[in-house]
Amino acid sequence: MRRAALALAVLAALAAVAALLGAALPRPFLAAESEQDAGPLRRILIFANPIHTDIALPPDPDVLASFAFLREDGLPIDDPAVGWIAFGWGGRSFYLETPTWAELKPGPAFRALTLDRAVMHVGLAGEVDPVQAGVLALDLTPAQFQRLVDNVLASFTRNAEGAVVPIEGRSYGPYDRFYEANGWFNALVGCNVWTASALRSAGLRTGWWNPLPLSLLWSVETYNPV
Repeated sequence: MRRAALALAVLAALAAVAALLGAALPRPFLAAESEQDAGPLRRILIFANPIHTDIALPPDPDVLASFAFLREDGLPIDDPAVGWIAFGWGGRSFYLETPTWAELKPGPAFRALTLDRAVMHVGLAGEVDPVQAGVLALDLTPAQFQRLVDNVLASFTRNAEGAVVPIEGRSYGPYDRFYEANGWFNALVGCNVWTASALRSAGLRTGWWNPLPLSLLWSVETYNPV
C-alpha cells in the first residue's frame, strides 16, 4: 500500500511539474509582429471554472450568420437578452452525463481520464461582467476574430451534406445544445487544450500545454497584451 501511495504521489508531482512547465513555455515561443488590421477591435470572453473553459462570442450579426444552425436547432440566439454564445469542446460521456458534480459517475470519469469521443457544447448567456472571477476578456482585431470563429466552426463534425450533427435530446436546459465534434478527448488533450489551440489560431500566445484553466488564463494574460 505504501508503494502504491508513493507511486501515486510521484505521478501527481510529475503531472504538476509538467503543467507548470507547460504554462511557463510560451507557444509560439517567439511573439509575432503586431497585425496591422483596420477596423474596431472585437471582444471575446473566456469563461473558466476549476476544470473547464469556454470561448464566448458576442451575438453580432456576422456571428449569428456563421452559427445560424443554432437558430434552426431551437436556440433563441436572436433574443435581445442574449449577451454571449459560449462554445466548449469536451469528452462525450463526461459532458453528456455530468451536468453537475453531484451527478458524477465512475464510467464518465474513467473515460475522461482515458479516451472518449469529443462533443461540442453551445450555451447562451446574458450580460456578463468582464472583470468578475472566472472571466477573461480579450480584444481581437477583425482578422483575429474571424480566424477564431473559423476555428470554432471547424471543430463541429459535418455530415455528407456539410451540415453539423446535433445530438438529439441531450441538453442541460432550453438554452444549450450538444453537437458531434471532431477529435478525441482525454486527460492530456482536454477542453482547455482545445481552448488554447483555438486562441492560437487567432494569433494569440498561450502556454505550450495547458491542461487546467488556471494555467491557461495565466499564460494568456502573461504572453498577450490583455
